[in-house]
Amino acid sequence: MPSAAPSADTSSAIECDALVIGAGPVGLFQVFQLGLQGIHAEVVDALPVPGGQCIELYADKPIYDIPAVQVCTGRELVDRLLRQIVPFAPRFHLGQEVSALAPRDDGRFELHTSARQAFIARSVFIAGGVGAFQPRLLKVDGIERHLGRQLFYRLPQPALLAGRQVLVVGGEDAAVDAVLQMADAVDGYTEQTRPASITLLHRRATLTAEASALARLQAHIASGRVRFEVGQILGIEQADDEPHSLTAVQVIGDDDGTRRLSANAIVACLGVSPKLGPIAQWGLALERRQLVVDATHFETSTPGIFAVGDVVTYPGKKKLILCGFHEATLAAFAAAARLRPDQPVLLQYTTTSQRLHQLLGVATPTKA
Repeated sequence: MPSAAPSADTSSAIECDALVIGAGPVGLFQVFQLGLQGIHAEVVDALPVPGGQCIELYADKPIYDIPAVQVCTGRELVDRLLRQIVPFAPRFHLGQEVSALAPRDDGRFELHTSARQAFIARSVFIAGGVGAFQPRLLKVDGIERHLGRQLFYRLPQPALLAGRQVLVVGGEDAAVDAVLQMADAVDGYTEQTRPASITLLHRRATLTAEASALARLQAHIASGRVRFEVGQILGIEQADDEPHSLTAVQVIGDDDGTRRLSANAIVACLGVSPKLGPIAQWGLALERRQLVVDATHFETSTPGIFAVGDVVTYPGKKKLILCGFHEATLAAFAAAARLRPDQPVLLQYTTTSQRLHQLLGVATPTKA
């Protein structure tokens, strides 16, 4: 059985028919399929934006195996899925992880997040992919004390970097995108809020990103707006009179020589690693750190808790987005039968069903 939730005030808990844990492509499609069954969903995700693995790992890389879509990027796929669920108005609770889950005596589930938000849900859908994505940490002595003030693992609000000497660490898409966002003065970064200087530090001279992004970066480097350095951080320097004030870093280059780089803000874009996290403590049946489900209803070992996507295992399971979409569909039908046991669950088609047209907010086609 799921682990007991911590004792907490649930007076402000959000009550819902379905709570979807995970806002990646499969989680978003789960919201859509639940909506077609007339089930409203709340969505929780550890990342600050929807999209999951698609956004974190290949936002601008091409995907070729989405039915009827010859090619799209991860970002485009997420945008389309978000538009698709607009009629069902799901509420997103981002930047927080579901830390505890426990059954209630009334048959519902009580859940708590790392942001101290409580939910009381009639059904739960775990669409956590391969787990909650956590940033890979910068391993430098003493650096952790600056977290949230001078050390960031994601580009923060422009006001936090305005006028600062910013060092971006990393060499892949996220690092290049962070540099370009500041250098191009977009998404809130203006000429007034832009950092005083921007340096990109990577352990190798070769960067991995889209060709167009690398071309823009090279133009900024050529103009002097951005500085590119090859090396790794050995240590940090702090002001003598302010022991918690970062002023510079010591860097070792590929020639083993060391040098000093001025920096009073670091944005570390070192990638992310998925971790199953608290899900492993909820008492659900696991096999090789994946949730065991039946391939008919995609229910876990606890009735009322469903799981879909890369987080699940069953005979013949394939880790493909297409398979996750199929799983979300069957899970939604199973949830409808569980939540409304006195009503038949009918198979209806979006091409002809007036009920589905009403739910989707589209006009019912008229016959010629």
